[in-house]
Amino acid sequence: MSTNNMTTDTKKKFKLPHTFVLLFIILALIAAATWLVPGGKYDTHLVNGKQLINPDSFHYIASAPQGLVALMKAPIKGFVEAAQIIGFVLIVGGAFAVLQKTEAIDSMIKSLAKAHESSVFIQKALIPVFVTMFSIGGATFGMNEEAIPFILIFVPLALALGYDTVTGVSIPFLGSQVGFSAAFLNPFNVGIAQGIAGVPVFSGWGYRLIVWAIATTVTVLFLMWYAARVKKHPALSPTYALDLEKRKDLPAGGVADFHGMTARHKLVLWIFAGSLVVMVAGVVHYDWYIDEIAALFLTMAIVIGLVGRLDSTQIVEGFMQGARDLVGTALVIALARGTLVLARDAHIIDTMLHELMPLVQSAHPVFAAWKMFGIQTVINFFIHSGSGQAALTMPIMAPLADLVGVTRQTAILAFQFGEFTTPMIPTSGITVGVLALARIPWITWAKWMIPLQLIYAVLALALLVPPCLMNWQ
Repeated sequence: MSTNNMTTDTKKKFKLPHTFVLLFIILALIAAATWLVPGGKYDTHLVNGKQLINPDSFHYIASAPQGLVALMKAPIKGFVEAAQIIGFVLIVGGAFAVLQKTEAIDSMIKSLAKAHESSVFIQKALIPVFVTMFSIGGATFGMNEEAIPFILIFVPLALALGYDTVTGVSIPFLGSQVGFSAAFLNPFNVGIAQGIAGVPVFSGWGYRLIVWAIATTVTVLFLMWYAARVKKHPALSPTYALDLEKRKDLPAGGVADFHGMTARHKLVLWIFAGSLVVMVAGVVHYDWYIDEIAALFLTMAIVIGLVGRLDSTQIVEGFMQGARDLVGTALVIALARGTLVLARDAHIIDTMLHELMPLVQSAHPVFAAWKMFGIQTVINFFIHSGSGQAALTMPIMAPLADLVGVTRQTAILAFQFGEFTTPMIPTSGITVGVLALARIPWITWAKWMIPLQLIYAVLALALLVPPCLMNWQ
């Protein structure tokens, strides 16, 4: 059987229904469960301004089964209840699309790639610098699908420098993905999860910054070790045969004709960096929440657009395109919130928490946090949208964390770590898209990823320990 046929068969074997279909199936199952699961309730009490569950107060109450009409109304009710988060996602997506439209990010990447030709330092620092840059993108503005076009730059660049296709793919793809999974300011997973969990948005960023630095450093070291090994012994590359063909006609990827960053691009990047600083200061010192952060991103989009010499039409079209690209995410959030609406209206959420608690509860909070990480990892295989998974799981995991002695910040971190598997799972559209663009069979990539996935798993378990020991709030 040919490699192409094997790849096609693999895709068919692992193909799952669309995320919307999966979520609607979950909605239907929740509706059915409301006829079977008895109603229940925990009493709550106010602690430090936050309503927390009293774990010893569970008692059964009358349930309110949800029928077909309630099922079909759940998505719009979910949309209404999640309106603030959905609006936030659309505004942030639009703002970053304007940033992309100025081409400042592309210019920065190409500028560093060009410098590799004349700088010994850049030659040594190529992988650390680029991986860190993409990781910062994933950790701050949720760089995800945006990394896909960079495959066309970094694969030929890696081949020209004596590396392989895997290295070229890994720099932008793994860089952005590890940043996304270990994010400290990502509005699309951290921000949404914290908003749903009732935790101040972007709070706890200090420890998350440490987590991001460790995860990014581990990724950099692994890739540097691999790249040096392949450069010395090219035949060890899993894409060796493929690379021989690619090297016969290396495209420039836009780097060879690049003449350097303009002053305008540099100013745009400084404004972007300054906006992130303002956001951190607002969150830390002035208790900014979703409204203020969304307003900041909207202001940033306008200023960056004007500085980047986009006219009003280009700014609006860029913003609309960015928001349009996230309409699917918005609907995922609405559908996921609809599951909460059904379960809440039927009074079965506390019952589910009561039944789930023994599965997660352990003698020590560390083990409970590890179990949460395992659950989120499994869920990530089926729903790998960071925002969608947050909307689906955090309404359950946040109060469950209260019951099992784990802080909500730690539960959110466990949710983030569940996304470490995204670069490997065949159900991820981003993973499949990247591999298709680089012409790497999924099986080949998956085998190469196994050691790194094991490292990420151990890293996640280790980094969940300190928050449990220090009662991280």
